[in-house]
Amino acid sequence: MKSCQPGRVQGSPPTKYVDMSAPISVAIIQHGPVFLDLEASVAKAVTLTEEAARKGARVVTFGETWLPGYPAWLDHCSDVALWDHTPSKEVFARLRQNSVAVSGNETQCLAQLAGDYKLTLVIGVNERVETGPGNGTLYNSLLTFTPDGKLANHHRKLVPTYTERLVWGQGDGGGLRSVPTPAGRVGGLICWEHWMPLARQALHDSGEAIHVAVWPTVHEMHQIASRHYAFEARCFVLAAGLIMRAKDLPTELRATPELAGNPDAFVLRGGSAIIGPDGKYVVEPVYEKEATITAELDLNAVDREKMTLDVSGHYSRPDIFNFQVCKGNMRVDPQSARNKSSLKG
Repeated sequence: MKSCQPGRVQGSPPTKYVDMSAPISVAIIQHGPVFLDLEASVAKAVTLTEEAARKGARVVTFGETWLPGYPAWLDHCSDVALWDHTPSKEVFARLRQNSVAVSGNETQCLAQLAGDYKLTLVIGVNERVETGPGNGTLYNSLLTFTPDGKLANHHRKLVPTYTERLVWGQGDGGGLRSVPTPAGRVGGLICWEHWMPLARQALHDSGEAIHVAVWPTVHEMHQIASRHYAFEARCFVLAAGLIMRAKDLPTELRATPELAGNPDAFVLRGGSAIIGPDGKYVVEPVYEKEATITAELDLNAVDREKMTLDVSGHYSRPDIFNFQVCKGNMRVDPQSARNKSSLKG
């Protein structure tokens, strides 16, 4: 890969012709990050993506908040929800300091990575905001980079799930869409958003060929949700899980008894799988191992399955049901904010 330089990170690529005669090679990276170390995790993501690209992958995805790791300590450490709990605040500060600013160098590096290898890259991040509304809040975000080296979509998880609300704020509708790529339109949702029927419908209406479903562990119910999504949308689903062991939990916190004496015990077990538009597995779930899960996808299968079900068209009733997505958001582009500030001065 060329050295990472500031580059284009906004906007969507123009619609391109998708070659339906050739299979599309896809890869799910089920390797752990360097937990709570953004710089080292980005370097690892670059290496793993380059390895997948050299083997022919045209779509590469990482799991939920892979940069710089999912906050599993919320569920596997004691006392984290206590008011004014100093160890929890210390871990949150470390998480915030190692989170991704969408306007920052890490994002530009990933955009260039996608451009250098002419692939679509989807990765989950803990997002921090540098300036403007939300600059003290973290977000669970999913970033999609396209082969022209651009950040084509930035989606924030709409509702953090249960304990996640201790560290993440609510997202908005600005990223509820898919984007055109040479591998067809690619979209994604985060974890329990797959049980939000209207969020699913927004993505169905956007015409995905490939959907990225990111989870902490893709356990049985998450497998059911991912397979249901593939069947309902008539698209391929890359269900991406995470790998994490007890020794990766923050040292500031006290692990639950069953994990404290077993540093190699799995906290997050992976479970990544690839599912076809008929809801059947293309690649069965892979648990409790670091691996890169790959497959060759025949996009013609999307068209074949649309014959019987299209929840955005011939299997919908817009004369009975109204559906609208509010795309407004609270995001501020730092460069635009600086420009406006200088004009006022």
